[in-house]
Order: sequence, then C-alpha cells, then structure tokens
Amino acid sequence: MSLPAAAISFLFSAAPAHADLKICNRMSYVVEAAIGIDDKAATATRGWFRIDPASCRVVVQGTLAADRILLNARALGVYGSSPIPQSGSDTLCVAQENFVIAAARQCRSGQTQAPFTQVTPTRTDDGNLVAYLAEDSEYDDEQARLAGIQRLLAIAGYDAGAIDGVDGPKTQAALSAFLKSRGLAADITSSPNFFKTMVDAVQTPSASGLTWCNDTPHKVMAAVATDDGKSVTSRGWYRIDPGKCLHPDVAGSPRQTFSFAEAVDADNRAIKLKDKPLNWGGEKQLCTRETKFETNEQNDCPSRGFAATGFGAVDMSSGGKTLRFAIP
Repeated sequence: MSLPAAAISFLFSAAPAHADLKICNRMSYVVEAAIGIDDKAATATRGWFRIDPASCRVVVQGTLAADRILLNARALGVYGSSPIPQSGSDTLCVAQENFVIAAARQCRSGQTQAPFTQVTPTRTDDGNLVAYLAEDSEYDDEQARLAGIQRLLAIAGYDAGAIDGVDGPKTQAALSAFLKSRGLAADITSSPNFFKTMVDAVQTPSASGLTWCNDTPHKVMAAVATDDGKSVTSRGWYRIDPGKCLHPDVAGSPRQTFSFAEAVDADNRAIKLKDKPLNWGGEKQLCTRETKFETNEQNDCPSRGFAATGFGAVDMSSGGKTLRFAIP
C-alpha cells in the first residue's frame, strides 16, 4: 500500500461563529485535529481530537468568540509519515499528547511549532458550525468509512483491493479474514469503536509479515526496504509510538527485506546514548532522507539529496518477523 498525497479541504460560508463547532472527517484516515482560536491579541490552541472516517467531533461547545478559527490535522502514526499536507500561513504551538496552550505563538519546553490553516466553518440546519476534512477523492461519508477500512486492512497485511471506498468481493473477503483472525463477530463492523479495534489490531504483533514494536519510552521513526530481484526500494518514515507495534506496508513477496529505525525526541532529533544515536539497523547502505521518501535508486545517495543509512537484513523465512526496539 502506498500513501497518496491527501489534501485538506473545507466548506466555507460567511456565518459568524456563535454555536458549537465540530469537525467532520471525510478522509480514509483516522485523524487527530488541533484547533487554534485567535481572539484579538491572544491565540490559544488545543488538541488532539481523534476523529474516525465518516465521523464528527465537537471541538468547541457553546458560543465561540473569535476573530479567526485555525486548524491543523495529522494522521495517526499507524499510517506512517502523515500524508496530510499543511499549507497554512500561521505557525502555532502544539504538544505531542493532548494539550491546551493559552499563549500559542511562543513555544515552551515540550511544545513544537505546527502550521495551521484558517477556516470559516459552514452553519448547518441545527445551528451548529462544521468544517470538513476531505481528500482529493472527495468521498462521501459512506465511501470515507469503507476506504478507511480498506486502508487499515492493507496495513494489517490483507489484500482488500484498491483503496477507493467502493465495496467488492476483495474487500469483503479481506474483512472477513481479518475478523476471523482476531476472533471478532461480523456485527462489530457497525460498532462506533470499530476503527479503534482495527487500529489496535494493526499495532499488535502479527504471525505474518514484518512487525515493528517500540519498547522504548521514545517515539521511533522507521524505514523499510525490499529487494524484488530487480531493484531495492527504500521507504519511510513510519512513526511508532512508545508501547505500540506497527506493520509497514510490504507488497508482494520480496526476496529480501531490510529495516532501519531510530528513536527521536519531540522535535524529531535523534536520541543519543553515550553520544551515539539510539537506532537499529545494519550494514546494508540504502538511501533515506529526513522527510517522507520512497526511492528505488540506491546509488550515490548524497548527489540525489539522500543520506546513506545502514539497514539490517530481516529474516522472513518463517513468513513473519517481529522486530522489537529496546534500549540496550
């Protein structure tokens, strides 16, 4: 599964903000949203609000007095590096976990800067205000929910076909196999917690495919590479939160699989132990770069804007392998 570029779009109107404000997710990703409230000279931020595909979340209750409303959204770490680009011109402070920041233009310890986009929500028939998160595919609610299921099935190692929000035999077969493997009843798909169940399943070790598990107290960023006999493709980055596991998307049956991972702090700087970066790799030199990447060219990495990074070979002869990242 590849992560297509996704765009944030909003429905706009000139309605004043004097009611509950909610954000609705029509993307194929479970997202976490943060809002910024710009009121005269003060700007406050709060987050993260988790929103499943085809779901809405009230982020402000009651009368909202604000000169401007701003929004930032990110996909869960299970999807790898967030595919949601941010194009806003306002840079405000956020934290990694749930937060409320009263003065959000001057970041303190544990806070980082993030781009926010100004939004003007639409007033709905019930008098509330709503802003929609959407992809270029322009899913409706039903399509967004199905595409979200398809995407997580693919990450979990099931062939659900194209991630298009269109139901079909491949999607149904993959979903049935997933439910059976996890001992879940078919009617759980209608549960409001179904996406949480799927995300939790994806973040647990699997008997098939490659699984990364983060046993450190730090965030880990990982990259995977596969050799199909013709070329070696390296891809990253995947965010693995402390105490979580993740299955990178590895299509087909590659001849060889390689892995690299590194622990980072809240500012994405490498964690060091005894002046050495805390990472897990090997001798195979492959190309990476700091931002999201995918390349099947592994020669002369620096001349192409990449860095040569040491990956470790992963023994997949038994059909499945779990790599656990721990502090030595």
